Amino acid sequence: LEQRCPRCRLPPRWCVCAAAREVRIPLRIDLVMHERERHRPSGTGGLIARVLPETRLHRWHNDSDAPPADLHAPDREAWILHPHGGPPPPGVDPARVQAVLLDGAWSESAAMARVIGPHGRLVALPMAGESRYWLRAQQEGGRFSTAEALVFLLGALGLDEAREQLRLQLELHVYAHLRARGRAEAAEQFLAASPIRVAFAEEIARLNTRRPR
Repeated sequence: LEQRCPRCRLPPRWCVCAAAREVRIPLRIDLVMHERERHRPSGTGGLIARVLPETRLHRWHNDSDAPPADLHAPDREAWILHPHGGPPPPGVDPARVQAVLLDGAWSESAAMARVIGPHGRLVALPMAGESRYWLRAQQEGGRFSTAEALVFLLGALGLDEAREQLRLQLELHVYAHLRARGRAEAAEQFLAASPIRVAFAEEIARLNTRRPR
């Protein structure tokens, strides 16, 4: 098996842990990750768990028929992010919100929503533009990655600094995975429109330094 960094799960040549920045936010994040997602190094659920250290991670199995036992947060309102939900209510204190993120492929997330949805408020965010998650075909057609959904949520709650910090970490994650896959041309196209070109200029230069054979 190919050796990978135990934290960012990239091959050591493309490890981006040196540029990792923790993001602190007042809302509680509960990430429900499908069992298959833990084996997908490019997934953004793992990125969320790394850069938001207070994230609570729950595993989901194909035969799960109830929400995780420790998902309930009695002091907060559960917002389950899903495109079939309603708009987020205005004027909510982020410190009173529990954001439940369903992390998996499109069909997997839909199955999770059927079970978990009745236990909170299904919330759909106003997601505009095109996905910047270039690592899976499923992000086409207005579908966004789990981390992108959280970026939109932070923006909706007025947490602009945290939103930008998470966005930068996501863009670096995508760029490094494109390079690790040998998709150099796609990586350069991605980088041309990315804020990481400036924000992580030294890290980008390091990744692009040729290694001796």
